[in-house]
Amino acid sequence: MKNIIKGICVIMAFNTIAMANAQNKESKNLSFKVNKEESKDYIPAYRLINNADGTCAFEKGRIPTLKHMNTTTFWLSNKTEEWEKNAHPAPRRQYVITLKGNIKFKVSDGSTFIIKPGTILLAEDLKGKGHSWDMVNSKEWERLYVPIAEDAEDFFIADNGAK
Repeated sequence: MKNIIKGICVIMAFNTIAMANAQNKESKNLSFKVNKEESKDYIPAYRLINNADGTCAFEKGRIPTLKHMNTTTFWLSNKTEEWEKNAHPAPRRQYVITLKGNIKFKVSDGSTFIIKPGTILLAEDLKGKGHSWDMVNSKEWERLYVPIAEDAEDFFIADNGAK
């Protein structure tokens, strides 16, 4: 029940963001300047990135709360196909928000990290070998996918000494 309520809250928040973005498009004189350091509140995050040689790496960091993100759609999933667990690049720049489950991600050099509910995955490894993942002590992964508009800010702030 707690996860369902969390999921509904996340959906409502992203609907609000989508409406704000739609209003922003209607008024060409309206603009927002966002300073990443203005917000003192953050959500922990990991970002998947490409290295120059086509391999995938990750950074540990955070995303500030209450920022208007440039997105127009999202969807939920609780289905998992076997190919998804094999190494693959992200199909698009997107936030992946885990609602239920513990997921262990693995990048090209064998490094791993675990995503639990309350941590955001920012998938930006669009080329090369990509990443793989598997469930840890979980039978199901419920998640929300939120694509990031082309050339939009992702708001990710890397921690010092990432990884």
